[in-house]
Amino acid sequence: MSANTRPSPELSSGAYRRRRKGPKTCHCCKKTVPFCWTCRCGFMMCQDCMYENFSRMSCNGITWQCPDCGELNGYGNQ
Repeated sequence: MSANTRPSPELSSGAYRRRRKGPKTCHCCKKTVPFCWTCRCGFMMCQDCMYENFSRMSCNGITWQCPDCGELNGYGNQ
């Protein structure tokens, strides 16, 4: 490898995954929105649906539980 070339992100040890940009489709209401809460399994929920289901999805206001896989996800407020 020459001094002018960089290793590709897939090969470097500090590689990271880029998020998809653009509008997303909510799995609950099927609307296309600019922002969705997303689980690692791929489940997406828009802000309106998350607000409607807040009491069923979160017990502490810090995390929400994915209805598809049961994984806990953070709201990003801590």
